[in-house]
Amino acid sequence: MRGGPLVVVGDTLLDVDLHGTVGRVAPDAPVPVVDCQRERHRAGGAGLAAVLAAGLCTGLGGADVVLITALGQDRFGAKLRDLLGRHVQVIPLPLDGGTPCKIRVHAAGQPVVRLDAGDGRARPGQAGPQAERALRQASAVLMADYGRGVAAHPALATALSRLAATRPVVWDPHPAGGRPLPGSRLVTPSRSEARGFAAALTDGDGSDGAGTGLAGAARDAAALSRAWGSAVAVTLGEGGALLHTGEAVPLLAPAEAIAGPHDSCGAGDCFAAAAAQVLRSGGLLSEAVTEAVRRATDFVRQGGASASPGATIPPEASPVRAIPPPDAGDDAGAWRMVAEVRARGGRIVATGGCFDLLHAGHVGLLREARRLGDCLVVCLNSDASVRALKGPARPLVPAEDRARILAALECVDAVVVFGEPTPAAVLERLRPDVWVKGGDYAPDDLTEAPVVRRHGGEVVLLPYLIRHSTTDLVAAAQRKVAS
Repeated sequence: MRGGPLVVVGDTLLDVDLHGTVGRVAPDAPVPVVDCQRERHRAGGAGLAAVLAAGLCTGLGGADVVLITALGQDRFGAKLRDLLGRHVQVIPLPLDGGTPCKIRVHAAGQPVVRLDAGDGRARPGQAGPQAERALRQASAVLMADYGRGVAAHPALATALSRLAATRPVVWDPHPAGGRPLPGSRLVTPSRSEARGFAAALTDGDGSDGAGTGLAGAARDAAALSRAWGSAVAVTLGEGGALLHTGEAVPLLAPAEAIAGPHDSCGAGDCFAAAAAQVLRSGGLLSEAVTEAVRRATDFVRQGGASASPGATIPPEASPVRAIPPPDAGDDAGAWRMVAEVRARGGRIVATGGCFDLLHAGHVGLLREARRLGDCLVVCLNSDASVRALKGPARPLVPAEDRARILAALECVDAVVVFGEPTPAAVLERLRPDVWVKGGDYAPDDLTEAPVVRRHGGEVVLLPYLIRHSTTDLVAAAQRKVAS
């Protein structure tokens, strides 16, 4: 990690949560009367991202954080100075107009209404020596653009342009904001934001629904990556995040399931803050996005930005299969199940491999792959195919047993054995909506990818658990025997 601070630059607003109960309707209008019992103030926008980077995303070295933002000389601005000063160093810029404030009224845990106030925008002019010095010393920059002028500040833009050549810049965009800084290491739009930005590239407004689903997110991410010259991580809510770095195959970082109702407010800020901290520490883009998904998921699980202290989440219910899985080795049953899932409009996910000595890396990959659709089909290399790929000493476990072990996993719905060196032929028949491989594969290794795409499917890589491989397990066993 470089010695300088993480500098967060962007627009800050004040969020106010009013919590109460409703016991009656107003006599003068047909509206509920909310008896407010608790009031909570917190920083929003860039302020929330800075606070999360400094403390809530623990374990990533987040204590040294500087926030450059515009604050008004009003009561909302004064409240923000107090809230932010407890967590980060604040370098304020002048604000023309009132400090933005969003007041959310909740009754019995449900939102009732939101009231917005303050139209302030950052005042153009000199950023000041303190802000310029902070940027020169920065180890990384997180730009939280909410379209209120800080990201477009001319003096800051000049300093950031010089900085981007040597320091990671993470840009969290907003529909009301501007184009990300050229040279940004990572841009983190939400799914809807990515759709709007991509549509704008072709003079559309994004309202036609084009580009929906995982394949649509991948197309939008690729288009934005080309247009912006940056890696793009499209956040997909409960689906995790899809990272496009210019390679032919994007990386999907899945999120763990969260049971019960939850508030995702602030998840995007947490994602961007965590990604910036990982890149600041010298991490890879894949590591940054994977860790950011994990941190954002934990943040939402704990209740999000507006959660009440001590809120609990009910335990997750056991998954229910709508269609009984076929027996291992029952290829006919596997194809029937696939046909039934497709007939009802379900999403077919497939992955493939030798799976010789099933280990934790395999299980993790299969569990995450299953969450991408309505059924998971494993395309399993036959014994002859494994020998051709791995040598005459493999497989260690025959195909019949490997198929039986895989089919016993809750996350696997069917196993289909193929005898060719690659699964291209079986994929011609299967036509999966999503073809998944582990992140230890290089995109050029996926010779079957054109087959999947020709039938309208999407190819994604999932993060792979390091230090888990059959080859390593065999070598370790041989060392033990030898000793």
